[in-house]
Amino acid sequence: MRDLVRAREDARADLMRVRHRLSKLLLRQGRIYSGGHAWNGVHEVWLRRQRFDDTHTAAAFDHHFDAVLSATAARDRLDEQIVTVAASPRWADQVDRLGCLRGISALTGLALTVEIGDWTRFTGSSIGAYVGLVPTEYSSGGSRIQGSITKAGNAHVRRLLIESAWHHRWWCSRAMRSRIRTARRTASALG
Repeated sequence: MRDLVRAREDARADLMRVRHRLSKLLLRQGRIYSGGHAWNGVHEVWLRRQRFDDTHTAAAFDHHFDAVLSATAARDRLDEQIVTVAASPRWADQVDRLGCLRGISALTGLALTVEIGDWTRFTGSSIGAYVGLVPTEYSSGGSRIQGSITKAGNAHVRRLLIESAWHHRWWCSRAMRSRIRTARRTASALG
């Protein structure tokens, strides 16, 4: 299971790389998208309308655009598999519990579940140390100096938690509020 989650992480990184390559090719050619957010349906329509006089540039563009489409399809296939696995009886309970927290979807919940394993081995403060989200500290005598986070530990879990925290900052949507209410009802019914 961990391999599936990490394969999805690799697919996400691959997609980011090919998107950057395509963006930089367009930038070198003086093509700048100004229609709002990139990498949505409107942006894809704009990309499909791009034409180049130079055949070599056109071939490079086609190559990079095809790479974006195939990387997106690969990531989406892995997402579907992960959502299916997250709903299976073996993982559903833990994934649903984590899903009660804003910023954590089925994908993130399953990834955290398989990466961390047995949650009971941690206390509230020790899990931060396990994933490297505690500050470095240089203390001697009466002086106490704290620095940046240690980044020691599981980098996959740390990235997932940081990304979830960024999503948690925003006001939740109507669908998310409904999901939270359902999860609370389920939790109270379970006792």
